[in-house]
Amino acid sequence: MRLLLAEDDAELGARLKRFLDRQGFAVDLFDNGVDAGHYGSETPYDVIVLDLGLPQRPGLDVLDQWRKDGIKTPVLILTARDTWQEKVQGLQKGADDYLTKPFHEEELLARIHALIRRNTGAVGETLVVNGLELDEATQSVRRGDEHWQLTGTEFRLLRYFMLHPGHVLSKSRLTEHVYEQDADKDSNVIEVYVNRLRQKLGSDVITTRRGQGYVFEASS
Repeated sequence: MRLLLAEDDAELGARLKRFLDRQGFAVDLFDNGVDAGHYGSETPYDVIVLDLGLPQRPGLDVLDQWRKDGIKTPVLILTARDTWQEKVQGLQKGADDYLTKPFHEEELLARIHALIRRNTGAVGETLVVNGLELDEATQSVRRGDEHWQLTGTEFRLLRYFMLHPGHVLSKSRLTEHVYEQDADKDSNVIEVYVNRLRQKLGSDVITTRRGQGYVFEASS
C-alpha cells in the first residue's frame, strides 16, 4: 500500500517514514503543502497522513483542494493544537480521522489500518481471502497448517491483491501502489514477484488476464 506523509518536522517525518516502511507501506514524505498537494492530486495513494501546520501552503487548504478536485483518498490529519475547532475544521474539509501530537506510533498505525479497512470494505485485523490469512504484524501468510514468511515487496503486493479480490489489476496499477516515489518502478518486476507468490501459495491463487493484468481469486 502506498502512503503520502506530509510533515514539516524533519526529525518526526523521518522517524514516521522509517516506522511505516517497516510496517509494509511504500511511503512518500513531503515537508511542505505545495509538494504534498501536487503529489496527492497526481498519484493514486491508498491513504494520506497530513500535518495541518505545513509551510508554503496550510494543510487545511491542501485538503480542501483535494476534495474539491474529487480526490477521495482517505486522509488522517495531524495537529499539534489540541483544540476542538481545528479538529472540526479538518473533518468539515473532508478529513476521515485526526490525531493530536504527541501520539504513539502504534496508534497512528491502528488508525491508518482502520481507514484502509473502511475504504476497501475489509473487516477485522487479519485479512482473510480464499482460505489465506495475511498477518500484517508479522508480514506472513497462512493457509491451514502451512505458513510462509514474506519479503517486504511480497507482503505489499499480496496485501494489495487481498484488499481487491476478484479485481483485474494491471501491472502499472500494482506498480503505483507497491513502490514509493523514488523506487525503480520497472513494471516487469511485478511479474517476478507474482511468480514468487504463486510458488509459495499455488499457481491458481493469482491468475493472469492476458493484455489486462492479474486477478487474485476471491474463491477457489
